[in-house]
This record gives sequence, C-alpha cells and structure tokens, in this order.
Amino acid sequence: MSKNLSELSARKGLEDNLFDKMGKLALQTGTPSSESLEQLAQEFLIGKANTFGTASFYDFMKPENKGKKVYVCNGTACVCAGTQEGVIERLKQHFNEDQIGHMTCLGRCHENSAYHYQGKNYSGVDLDHFFKDTAKTLPHRKDNYAVKNNGKAILTKPFTTIENYYAPFKEALKKEPIAVLKEIKDSNVRGRGGAGFPMGLKLEFCRNAQSDVKFIICNADEGDPGAYSDRYLLEERPHSVLFGMLISGYVTGAAYGVIYIRAEYPESISIVQEAIDTLKTSGLCGKNILNSGFDFEFKIIQAQGSYICGEETALINSIEGQRPEVRVRPPFPAQQGLFNKPTIVNNVETLATVHHILENGGANWKALGTEKSSGTKLISLDSFFNTPGIFEVEMGTPLAEVVYELGGGFKSPVKALQIGGPLGGLVPIHKIEDLQIDFESFSQNGFLLGHASIVCVPENFPILKFIEHLFDFASYESCGKCFPCRLGTKRGQEMALKAFTSDYKIDRVLFDDLLTTLEKTSLCAHGGGIPLPVRNALTYFESELKHYFN
Repeated sequence: MSKNLSELSARKGLEDNLFDKMGKLALQTGTPSSESLEQLAQEFLIGKANTFGTASFYDFMKPENKGKKVYVCNGTACVCAGTQEGVIERLKQHFNEDQIGHMTCLGRCHENSAYHYQGKNYSGVDLDHFFKDTAKTLPHRKDNYAVKNNGKAILTKPFTTIENYYAPFKEALKKEPIAVLKEIKDSNVRGRGGAGFPMGLKLEFCRNAQSDVKFIICNADEGDPGAYSDRYLLEERPHSVLFGMLISGYVTGAAYGVIYIRAEYPESISIVQEAIDTLKTSGLCGKNILNSGFDFEFKIIQAQGSYICGEETALINSIEGQRPEVRVRPPFPAQQGLFNKPTIVNNVETLATVHHILENGGANWKALGTEKSSGTKLISLDSFFNTPGIFEVEMGTPLAEVVYELGGGFKSPVKALQIGGPLGGLVPIHKIEDLQIDFESFSQNGFLLGHASIVCVPENFPILKFIEHLFDFASYESCGKCFPCRLGTKRGQEMALKAFTSDYKIDRVLFDDLLTTLEKTSLCAHGGGIPLPVRNALTYFESELKHYFN
C-alpha cells in the first residue's frame, strides 16, 4: 500500500472519485483509452503507471475487454450445472468469439445459463427469448426463486414504510452513541462475510480511533460463486443495508458511507440508488439529520470485476483507484483504512442484521441461534435443489433440514456440496447429517460456513476437474502481491489439468507441500483458504483421485 497514493486520491473526496471515473471511461468500449488514463494521472497527481496498472487489473477495464458485447457467467454453480458451454455456442450464432467475455458470478445460481447483455443479467429460459428477437431488445424477466424461513422472518421480513422502518433509527438518534453500540455488542452478532468477527467489537475499534473523518463501507462485492443472498438484500431489502450503515456511522462518528456494489449486479446498483434518494427526500441522510447534529452521506461505487475486492483492504485500495492488492496488517482498517482514515468494512448481510437488533434489543438477537453463533443466517441454494432459493434459518439449524426439507432434496444425484464459496469446504453427502448451520460446527468438522452459499457437485462431475476449477479461479483472481498465492495457485491448476488430460501423475508429497505453503505463507485468506476444499477432496474422495497421484 502507498500512503502517499491514498492521500492523493483523497484530495478530491468521494464525489470526484478516481476509481469511479475510470469505470465510467470504460463504459463505451470496455476499457479506458491510454489518453484518458494519462489525463486522470495528471488530474490526481499520480503516475501514468498507476492509472494503467489499476485499469489493467479489472475484468471490465483491462485492454483485453475492449469490444466485448456479451458476458457469460463462469462461476462454480454454472460450471457444475454444465450449462455454460451451450450458452457460449448459442451466443456464437450472433456474436464473434472475441465479442464474448466472462463474468464471475452473476448471482443467478438458482437457474444457471447466466449471461450479461447490455447492462442487464439473464438466465434460465431467457436465452430462448434472445434468439426469437432479431432486434436483440430483450424484455427483462425478473428472476424467480424461493424465499423462505424455518421460523421467524428477520432478514426476510417484508418492508413496511419509511416512517415505520426508520423509527428505531430516530429513537437511536435520541440516545448516546455508546448506548446504541452496547446493543450491537450485546447481540454478539458476527460478520456474515466469512470470517465471523464480532461486529460490535469492530465498531468499537473505529469509535475509539481519533480522527475528524471516518468511513463506513458496505462490501457489496458478493464474489463467492453460488452466493446470491447479498443480491437478494440489495434488491429486495435495500433499506435494511442502508439502516445498518446509518447506525454504524452514528456509533463510530463516521459521516460517509460507501456502498461498493459489484458490476455483475447492475440491478442492485439502480435499486440501492433509488432507496438512497428516498432517504434524502425523507430527511434521513445528509447534513444534520433530524436536527440531531449527525451527518451521513451515501455514495455508490460500482466495482469493475475482481473477486479479491471481497477482501476488505483490497476493496479499500480499489476505491482509492489503486490496484486492489491486499494490505499488510496492522494497521487494521478500523484505525487506518480508506484515504488513511479509520474505516469500517462490513458485508451486506452483516449490516442488515442491525435493524432487528435496534428494534428488539441486542438480547433478543443473542437469544436466537447458539451461544457463539447468534441470530439467523441466509443460505443460498443452487439449481440442483428441487426448491432453489434464499432461506433464512436460525443459527444451529441442522444442515440436513436445510438440504432435505427447505431445499426439497436434489433434482439429480449429487456427491458433494461446496459451502461458503471457492474457499469454503467440500462436504461429501454423507457428512450432511454431522453439520449444523453455525461457525463452530463447520470448523470442528474441518469445513467453513463462510457466506453459506451451497453449490452442488453432481455425481458425474470429476473431483479432479473440480479441483482444477478451484485452482484456476484462485489463480485468475489472485491480487498477485504475494508469491505463494500468485505462483502456487497456478502450479496447482497446471498439475491438476495435466493429470486430468494425460498420463501424468501428481507427486503427492510435492502437492501436499504446495498446499501447506499456500496455507501458511499467503498474505490473505485467498491463497490461504484454497487448500481447505482441496484437502477435503483428497480426504473424502481418495478412491476417485488415487490413480491421478503417485
């Protein structure tokens, strides 16, 4: 990280944001021109290498993206469903091969066959309508998936009115911020983005940091293939996210909120902006909200296609217009984050929990779930389930209940579930009965709950091919800052591919050394996390894999 570059980027503030400008310059052709990048470098007093280095990193700004007309999802759920090769072949009837790009993931895991065209996402039967319309002006079909719960609806509770919904916020403004923070701490709500760090503790760190300027960032770059719970909240419950950001700002003393929304979710961007506009009209954001002395402004920044931006320090670098490389910690963002100021980064679902906590009290949330994993959790089920969709379950719910009752079991034979994204564990079917939805159960059994997305690996999908896919994804999405991740993930992909397509045998000792090196020496959880599902595969699918190793 360059502290100087952070300061230079900060000079123009959030409204005149360097990264935002780069993204807009790429809209017409798929990549900013060299001339425009040079102008930006001069405007922000940074080097041309910095602007080019940033733009060349992202899927939707790099020069290779120039001229792309349509993008096909290559996320794990779509890969396992086996739909995407057919999608590409049909699109080739209307586009040149070099006009077809990729996106990961579009959040259409409930029906697959996903692709992006002219700023909108499509999936399922949409492909059939595409070819019936020679003008290629598609009617936009709202995607349809189940939304259910196994008890009390909290995150899935229907929205009422601005007046009713923001009543707890108005009450909070009458209290001291420390009293509001206490409710969040008492709830023991833990981050829903993967690590499970206590939200209240993180907020307290930022509150205690001395600075006139602080930021709240909503990490809405839900990059885990198979996950679409954040997309559900952004598009169907946007005020739950904005409410959580407002309260976070109040308790920490932050006056700025950034919602960093992935480019793969274009509908989310417009819906959240509409919700922000409603708040402004209602006097619930901006300067001196309800004469309380509390200021809070929202800013949406559209991401440009990079999985690593799900890591909080890479996301911060991205907003600053730097390459989204992971920062060395300490210092932690709560002390030195965006533009070198104290910053809180929480994901969408974490922020959405705050409304219930403020409305009903921290003890009410704490009473739900288990002792260490309180509250409810959203689960994303993919297209292999008879009832795919978003399910809100109380922490501690048996995984078997989610799979066989809420999800209705599988449409076709499945041998494993990857839960928690590419870095999540690979759970063989026979282990479903041993797990429940909470952080501790998964950890104790050698898995990871993470975002709680569930992607099915069908019976006929080779496990070595799945391993190769994971390594390929990790290699492509690596920020490149540390050698173990940048080189190790690629070596893993090469070994798996060579063994799968030839008589080559993988040296098991060498392979284990590679996994250990990734695990112990990678700078962040990207390189450090990919060995988990691979080790799970080696443990539970040894009979299928043994002839690929010596």
